[in-house]
Amino acid sequence: MTSSSLTSPFDAVLGRPLTSVITDWVSGWVVSRGASEPAARPWGWTIDVGQQGQVARHVVVDADEARVREAADRARGEGWWLKVFLPEPCDVPEARVGAWLGAGWAFDTAAFLMSVELAPEEPVSRGALPAGYELRTWTRGGVVRSLVAAPDGSLAARGQAGLAGDVAVPDQILTVPAHQRSGLGSVVMRSLQQEARAAGATRAVLGATPAGRALYESLGWRSQTGFASAYRSDATR
Repeated sequence: MTSSSLTSPFDAVLGRPLTSVITDWVSGWVVSRGASEPAARPWGWTIDVGQQGQVARHVVVDADEARVREAADRARGEGWWLKVFLPEPCDVPEARVGAWLGAGWAFDTAAFLMSVELAPEEPVSRGALPAGYELRTWTRGGVVRSLVAAPDGSLAARGQAGLAGDVAVPDQILTVPAHQRSGLGSVVMRSLQQEARAAGATRAVLGATPAGRALYESLGWRSQTGFASAYRSDATR
């Protein structure tokens, strides 16, 4: 997957340009979600997602006003999203990007691109779980999945990771509210990283919410930059 004329700051954790880390994220995310192959655009990529709340998305890299406006002009319908990365690391890009987008767009929860190198880990032990909980993992179609079942058999926590060559992209990490603050998110993440490493991944990248960011940082992940996550709020424009 390539994009034209993209240059960005150096990623301190993985020792590669930040745009390369964004490329990793996109590559594994489309596997996790079963989305289309990213199509190269002058500003980044377009991805067909095919979900009711997200028909497709443009990923805008090295964003400036011209790039963002061009991508927005090609996202006229309801269910279109923009993921916008500024050239320099930034934790709150929404204000600048919002001024470029103008009316007809709204922003989702703040998001952060995070990365980590995958080192060999000890298997997640049964002692890492509260009594009665059970961890199950499996891999199918290039996606590693982790499930934690509660003592009554109901869902307590889950997550998945898309595998793309030597990169893994954890995605859709969830702990059911009634089971939060029990360390289950850490168990899910550690199991995904362990299985991804066993499958040949040497590094991992993800997009985190502010709440998830704290969990991932406790597991050794580093935040590289924030990115704006905008969607059409007025499809008639």
